[in-house]
Amino acid sequence: MRDYLRSLVTHELSAGDTIPSERLLCEQFGVSRMTVRQAVDALVVEGLLAREQGRGTFVAPTKVDLEVRLASFGEEMQRRGMVASSKVLTAEVIGATPDIADALDILPGERVFHLHRVRFADGEPMAIEQSWLSCELVPGLFDGTLPDSIYGELRRRGFELDWGEDTVAAAEVDATDAELLGVAAGRAVLRLARRTFAGETACVYSRSTYRADRYVLWVPLRAPQRALTPRAGRALFELMAGPATTEVMG
Repeated sequence: MRDYLRSLVTHELSAGDTIPSERLLCEQFGVSRMTVRQAVDALVVEGLLAREQGRGTFVAPTKVDLEVRLASFGEEMQRRGMVASSKVLTAEVIGATPDIADALDILPGERVFHLHRVRFADGEPMAIEQSWLSCELVPGLFDGTLPDSIYGELRRRGFELDWGEDTVAAAEVDATDAELLGVAAGRAVLRLARRTFAGETACVYSRSTYRADRYVLWVPLRAPQRALTPRAGRALFELMAGPATTEVMG
């Protein structure tokens, strides 16, 4: 039953389509309603199906893999062939609170740019994003037209964004953010906090809320490399030889 429904969802139905009724599935396969419900429940847990009170069970929207990598929202949507857009909620200069100051390696109270936006993909709200940048680091950021891409603007100014760090947590969306995302209050969301660096400079601190019904977190993994250790006698060799050429150690 699960395999049949999974194939139906994957090859025949589209997002938003309702699946056949329990009664019809029971008659078609000669099984009990309990068997049908268990199969449907399993696919709801997998995220292939969704239930809504008064609407029934339908095919859930396809989830976008949220790859943890140093790329902007616009770059990620473009990579998937989707059109990114934004609605600016707030663009202001404020004094850095202690947590923002700590994230940007500045002093509390220093002036920072604060940009609060809803991010869309193909016209559908996907995430809410807040970003903070030091005014001293990027003077005049909000002069004139607001930049479409914070990362793009930083690169244009000569910052080589080469690493960052993310913190990801699951949460329930509050009423305010739920309205912005077009979901019911209390639905599951992914909260992501990110610090983006150019060398040792903390350039951007951001907090984003992603719809859990449209995103799945994808993290590529690789086996850790064996730590490099000096060969025996290396210290004595360097002491005797003085400055040496670069050597690859095994």
